[in-house]
Amino acid sequence: MYSGSAHRLRTSFRKRKVIGPLHTNGPVSATSDARRLATCVNEEAVLTEVDTGIEICRYKGDETEITALAISPSDSYLLIFYTSLFLRIYELPVRSTFTEEGDVEVASSSRVPWIRQIARAHDAPVHVITIDPTSSYAASGSADGHVKIWNIARGFVTHSFRGHAGVISALHFHFSKTNATTKYLVTGSVDTKIRIFDLTAKSDQPIATLDGHVSVPRGVSVSDDGRWLVSGGRDAVLLLWDLHATDSGLDLVTTSKKKAAKGKFAPKLANTIPVLERIEAVSILNDGERLRAYTAGEKGTVKLWDVFRGEVVAGSSRNGQKPFAELSEDMQEQVQIVSAIYLPEAQTIVTVHGDQNILFHSSTNGSLLRQVIGFNDEIIDAAFLSSTSNPSCHSSSSTHDTHLAIATNSSQIRVYSTESLNACLLDSHKDMVLCLDRSAGGSVLASGSKDKSARIWAPSSLSIEDSSSSGVVWSCIAVCEGHTESVGAVAFSRRPFPSATATEGSKETGERLRFVFTGSQDRTVKLWDLSSTSFDSSLSSTTSPNDPMRAKSLLTQIAHDKDINSLDVSPNDKLLVTGSQDKTAKIWEIHHSAATGKKSAKGELKLLGTLKGHKRGVWNVRFSRFDRIVATASGDRTVKLWSLENFSCIKTFEGHTNSILRVEFLNRGMQLLTAAADGLVKLWNIKDEECLASLDNHEGKVWALAISSDEKTLVSAAADSVVTFWQDCTELEEEERQTAKNDLVLKEQDFVNYVSLNDYRNAILLALSMDQPGRLFNLFNTIRPQRIKTSTDKYQQSITGNTSVDQVIKTLPPLELARLLRHARNWNANNKSFAVAQTVLHAILKYRSANDILDAFQGGNAVTADVLSEIQAPPDAEHSAIVVSLKEKDMRALKELLDGLIPYTERHFARAEKMVQDSYVVDYVLNEMDSGVIFNGEDAIMTEA
Repeated sequence: MYSGSAHRLRTSFRKRKVIGPLHTNGPVSATSDARRLATCVNEEAVLTEVDTGIEICRYKGDETEITALAISPSDSYLLIFYTSLFLRIYELPVRSTFTEEGDVEVASSSRVPWIRQIARAHDAPVHVITIDPTSSYAASGSADGHVKIWNIARGFVTHSFRGHAGVISALHFHFSKTNATTKYLVTGSVDTKIRIFDLTAKSDQPIATLDGHVSVPRGVSVSDDGRWLVSGGRDAVLLLWDLHATDSGLDLVTTSKKKAAKGKFAPKLANTIPVLERIEAVSILNDGERLRAYTAGEKGTVKLWDVFRGEVVAGSSRNGQKPFAELSEDMQEQVQIVSAIYLPEAQTIVTVHGDQNILFHSSTNGSLLRQVIGFNDEIIDAAFLSSTSNPSCHSSSSTHDTHLAIATNSSQIRVYSTESLNACLLDSHKDMVLCLDRSAGGSVLASGSKDKSARIWAPSSLSIEDSSSSGVVWSCIAVCEGHTESVGAVAFSRRPFPSATATEGSKETGERLRFVFTGSQDRTVKLWDLSSTSFDSSLSSTTSPNDPMRAKSLLTQIAHDKDINSLDVSPNDKLLVTGSQDKTAKIWEIHHSAATGKKSAKGELKLLGTLKGHKRGVWNVRFSRFDRIVATASGDRTVKLWSLENFSCIKTFEGHTNSILRVEFLNRGMQLLTAAADGLVKLWNIKDEECLASLDNHEGKVWALAISSDEKTLVSAAADSVVTFWQDCTELEEEERQTAKNDLVLKEQDFVNYVSLNDYRNAILLALSMDQPGRLFNLFNTIRPQRIKTSTDKYQQSITGNTSVDQVIKTLPPLELARLLRHARNWNANNKSFAVAQTVLHAILKYRSANDILDAFQGGNAVTADVLSEIQAPPDAEHSAIVVSLKEKDMRALKELLDGLIPYTERHFARAEKMVQDSYVVDYVLNEMDSGVIFNGEDAIMTEA
């Protein structure tokens, strides 16, 4: 039954990549090259490599919410403010220290400590922070209207500005490149005023107050030449101010009397631009062209303005999504921009949206470069996709699966690039998406939703212009409506056939599909005809996402007594299996005829058999592609294999501790892959019903399981918002085992050679490195009897029996010394080997000091040494606690060693002491016996005389 027995079983998968929560709430910052992103995940700050999605490190917080953070322009420091009013300053790792090399372990658990901490930096929470261009000073604005400027390197306040009548909403440094004495700080607050402070002056009063907004200003920016200031706020206007005007003549500007008298500083309002949306961020673009600025606000788009003419010259668009005005209030809140960052060196604008998504835009034309999903919440389903729509491309190449689609508890489908963190959103459903399935060619996607519909998506060459991405998104080209309840299962036909209009050398490469099935909570299965639908990318790119084709339903079949959870079509398109909450699965025969000419398409289902045996609902069903069997996964914590010949259960797999939610065939049908609510993914050998491996990287129910076309990559996704890519490493581990075996043979031969040459130093070090206490014991046991030799000076001063061995013990490195002590402890517990153990202990205590032994256990703990070397923070209570805890761990290890040595040593000493005492008795008896014999002999001689 199980074909392909010559194929080797897959036994091991390694974690290759993890997509976890990147941004759940709070502020966001980025490095100057736009390659690293600092975000907030719950109460911690996380630094992530944007290109690869690798989590570089996490920054240790104080378990309170982060209110503001910023990365210095030099990419050296990260400053974080917490609701506890703490300011913590961290160092950013150098880029060369975290480059990806082969298999990189993702989601590092390391917590980077701060280099400086300032308690109660403000009297109220800080919501705005900015750092000057030289990365020397940071300005922070709090909710009580207080602005402070900090020396980053030394951690003290250089300036303190009060007088704002409310929360600080915007901050901006302007340091002139031509005049070193021109250093300004521009602030905005909820009193709608903008204030300009001279940092070179001794006064803490603003040199000018600009009063032009009627709502909160959310962004201020000064041009490089220091002449123009741009401000924008929630009053939906963009204001341009001339800072070099000598006489404003306007009531909008209030200057200090000293400056006004000299006529040096009297800013003037030069232009007012209606933006028609609330502005959340604004900045002047330093691109060397005409004075331009960008705005980002409630409509979720970035606009580039010519501020002199008051015109939009470029901007981002909402490709593949509904216009903002047509969105519901909830969706409008999700797409709106809450903050933005301008990165001049990278010519990039980074926007943070209400749905925690982070977008990268070009500052030259506003086009979308990259989209990063901040938080996926609970993941329900996943499917690999190919950016090519030609089924002939379906090969064993891993490059076929270029994208991964996931469904979360949202109406939007997220499509990730498998090579980077770049993603796009598919927005067409009106309610949560529950299920996904891909076509046989891998390019077409089907989705089912709580909105009682299913939708068909095809790739199209739209909008994302990042050179590192494929430049492909998916558009909705067909909708299947007719169910009266949620659509919880979809399944495509499995036999693709080429487009009838495709010819050799033509640009049309789209695949055609025969049909798609949908299953619903209304207990019915519907068959939808797709034979007349074109899935060509050139056609789908011109299809309006708001006007997709309506698919035709050929059949409605009441299939079960309860909700239908899963569907699957056999590889030959002749059978359909359905799984339901009514504890059964059913096998149906499919009769489908495509439309030809005037003949319309027809479809029919015929029930062939019912699979009964599960004690709870069936969550997932799958056909084998190589055998006439079907697998069912159930809430009763079992997976059953059923024969399609007589519909009987032939095998049952048990091992999960909770409901099994997904099942897939693997390796030509010889193996099974299961995912369950216990957070585990298990790999099974079908023939032996044996679990070969358990993959553990989730803390919630694993709802989604996907296998790449070449079966070398697995993807599991769970309710914990984590997507894990697992790479098949069976061959690699086999090579590693063989290499280790060969190395061991060589080392064993080297050991024998060293012993024969009396090179005891290398022999002992090699035995310790191989961790072979048996060979080490035999070595010590062989030379130990030589201690009794006194004929030459070579052995008179030796404890172990050979002065070379004594010298080795004197010079053993700390790690090897700790290993030798542990081996001696084990030998000491055995009556047959304790003598060697005592000899070794004698030598160690004779030749090594107590400090050497302490250092050996600190050096033997690699984790301890690494962590201690990384801790370079000032000595405060928490860092001291870390060091103390590490030292306590070392002392515990040493205590365990002594606890194992002392009792047995005392027992051996007591036995030896008793033997010595017994020897005195023997000596006494022998002496007495000898004395009695001599006396009796003398008496006999005297008598004879």
